[in-house]
Amino acid sequence: MNDHFQSIEKIVRESIFVLYKLKSCPELDFQYTKKEYTGDITLILFPLSKKLKKPVEKIGKDIGNYVINQLKGLIRVSIIKGFLNFIFENDYYIYLLKEMLNTNFYDFKYTSKKIMIEYSSPNTNKPLHLGHIRNSLIGASIAEILKMVGHEIIKIQIINDRGIHICKSMIAWKKFGKGETPDSVKIKGDHFVGKYYSLFDKIYRKETQELSKKNYTPIQHSIMNQARELLKKWESGDPIILKTWKKMNQWVYNGFEETYKKLGIVFDKIEYESNIYEIGKEIVKKGLEKGVFFQKKDGSIWIDLIKEGFDQKLLLRSDQTSVYITQDIGTAVERFKKYDIDQIIYIVGKEQDYHFQVLFKVLKRLGYIWVNKLLHLSYEMVYLPSGRMKSREGNVIDADSIILEMYSIAKKNFLKKFIKVHEKSAEIIGLGALKYYFLKIDPRKKIIFHPEKSIDFKGKTGTYIQYTYSRIRSLERNFFKLCSLLNYYWSNIKFDVYERNMIKILQKYPLILKKSAIHLNPSLIANYVYEVSKTFNNLYQNKKLIDPLNVIHSNVRMNIIHVTGNVLKSGMNLLGIKMLDRM
Repeated sequence: MNDHFQSIEKIVRESIFVLYKLKSCPELDFQYTKKEYTGDITLILFPLSKKLKKPVEKIGKDIGNYVINQLKGLIRVSIIKGFLNFIFENDYYIYLLKEMLNTNFYDFKYTSKKIMIEYSSPNTNKPLHLGHIRNSLIGASIAEILKMVGHEIIKIQIINDRGIHICKSMIAWKKFGKGETPDSVKIKGDHFVGKYYSLFDKIYRKETQELSKKNYTPIQHSIMNQARELLKKWESGDPIILKTWKKMNQWVYNGFEETYKKLGIVFDKIEYESNIYEIGKEIVKKGLEKGVFFQKKDGSIWIDLIKEGFDQKLLLRSDQTSVYITQDIGTAVERFKKYDIDQIIYIVGKEQDYHFQVLFKVLKRLGYIWVNKLLHLSYEMVYLPSGRMKSREGNVIDADSIILEMYSIAKKNFLKKFIKVHEKSAEIIGLGALKYYFLKIDPRKKIIFHPEKSIDFKGKTGTYIQYTYSRIRSLERNFFKLCSLLNYYWSNIKFDVYERNMIKILQKYPLILKKSAIHLNPSLIANYVYEVSKTFNNLYQNKKLIDPLNVIHSNVRMNIIHVTGNVLKSGMNLLGIKMLDRM
């Protein structure tokens, strides 16, 4: 818990510079004070003792006195062995609440870089699936978090619109489509093309099984060979093939756009592999001329990375067609030429870790000094309760289906609690539940997705947080019906344990946000807003928050409530989740 209480942490950090003249401050370890001791927050002194080579008692006394002098009676301290406990006086809680009521509390900008974030980046042979949802939600949320702390963000996707995968869909449609279109059969464009990709795979596997039984080698007119011939014609610029390719890709783009709109995913820039892959090929050929790469007898071009702990990596095939890494080389080079950027973050699954390690090594060998500005943010896979999704086994869930299912579950669960539900509210709740379920888990951890479990008015769900928020806004409306708003009421206010806990957790928000931005981890925000909701509901259940007979205390509590609502809305919006004033 290195992220508590901005004011205390800031003053402690300042004290270390002043008292010990260090050039850099070591990481400070703050925790809530254990229940058996008096205090609100505890600084663990052992790491500092090791760094400063001084006794923990001496360090605790020095830092404690410095903080007391700075906060002038708002705080007391106690030192128990290697722990410095800070005890907040009531006036310190008033100070914290006043700080949070100041608009500057929400000014989180502390740095500014121009950062490009690449995410989603699908192939044009099938619909977006559950894995794309996790990718897109992580990318969109990180973009919003980095914007909030002051960075300029370019959200980009590169669509893999060329290659053998789209040719498979094309050949299946040409042979068996009978001229049907998404409109004629009333199927969404990406699903339509995906249907023919699946048909190709079914036919190809059947052909392979039959040849295997007869012990034959693949025949010239097999559907796979026809797809390869189609690819060659595409690369040679055959106008008829290009026309079909453009038409089928547009069907897919239209489908993608519809899905992205449902998810609230928006890109600043869209790139297409077909416009870039030739650039990568030229860079590889120049690298061969410079001796960075080597060529085998069959004409293929490779890089030898054995000394760096990798292997030899193919960069261009013998027929001079590109591979995935060829495109990524060209894309990275073009982006740094075109955009004045400080960093590129690639949000791509863990299964591509090796690919990006090799890509960065290749670019370094080519002499690009900006290679250190590239970062691969790796995330784990999404699993079903039955296990890993596998397209060939037919258990990949497409994004559109899961979005519709979430709407349906939200509507059903909502009707159990309330008499009626607006369609739009059900959509916001369903989508909020989906997004929260995916983002509450650290990107580096696996997700086992249970749609039913994600929508619950109790437990760690987006629905629970949305419901807490709507309860807060309802309290605010009732307050103005029953009480009057006062301007001056701080004297003689005494906070109890429930109010203190609420103020303490709310004051963490700027630091949680900063930590989330540094670690590129939306789950820190997601778990924080849940803790805020839980703490508020504890306050709600144990205190009378609106009392017309005690307007002063009602005003104070309304300020706490108002800040809580603002923090919940701000945090959830960073996750791409909308809030409802009424539920």
